[in-house]
Amino acid sequence: MELFKTFFLMGAMTLLLVWAGGMLGGQQGMTIAFLIALGMNFFSYYNSDKLVLHHYNAVEVSRAKAPGLYAIVERLSHKGEVPMPKVYIIPDRTPNAFATGRNPSHAAVAVTEGLLELLDEEEVEAVLAHELSHVRHYDILIGSVAATMAGAIALLAQFGIFFRDNSNRQNPIVMIALMIIMPLVATVIQMAVSRNREFIADEGAARLTGHPEWLQRALAKLDNYARRGDLAHATQQTAHMFIINPFSGHDISFKELFSTHPSTQNRIDRLEQLKQELR
Repeated sequence: MELFKTFFLMGAMTLLLVWAGGMLGGQQGMTIAFLIALGMNFFSYYNSDKLVLHHYNAVEVSRAKAPGLYAIVERLSHKGEVPMPKVYIIPDRTPNAFATGRNPSHAAVAVTEGLLELLDEEEVEAVLAHELSHVRHYDILIGSVAATMAGAIALLAQFGIFFRDNSNRQNPIVMIALMIIMPLVATVIQMAVSRNREFIADEGAARLTGHPEWLQRALAKLDNYARRGDLAHATQQTAHMFIINPFSGHDISFKELFSTHPSTQNRIDRLEQLKQELR
């Protein structure tokens, strides 16, 4: 079911891109948009994980190099019945974590050095359980594709005026409106998908560890730290991948609409409700 949902969302983003191409450039625009969509989907499916890990200078670690971290991931993977992912450490003092990869058999989890220093063992386990929940539900794939498609739509809108189909001329006002609105629509879809799946991953982590309070403590600490400074090399295109938005300190207006994550307090409150259920 989760795999079906993932490919359904990928198809929806592709159709949105093709529709935008048709509105901006007629038949020629649809053709260009379709080719872009195919290329973006193919590239994202096979290479997005490698690119993001390289971007953040993540270093793969083994059991010998990071025995405690590796043991936690191994234990959670066995309990969650998912293949053991590759484990990476990011050389950055800002605490955060993310998962990436195209499916559970080709997944990786990455944590920063700062996260390992800030959190205790229970909180680290809760964070890793959250990331493994993303892996189990194929969130890591749809997140990468959604980000790529949003960027493609924005690019298509910027250059749409140059490949207009003369046989299908449209009102210039409509054209301009589409060039402004379509990237916004794509971004809102990307954010909505990300926010919803953060709640699902939080619940998955709580059930996997059996201790929602571990993740509550971790989220509170991570959110507080994130407001002090940015993660090195952080980008808006990859912000949705992290357990805590690396730009939390920059959200000033329209926070709930354009944030890649629900508010940390809302996440903690939902975990409190789940805590009562599990008891």
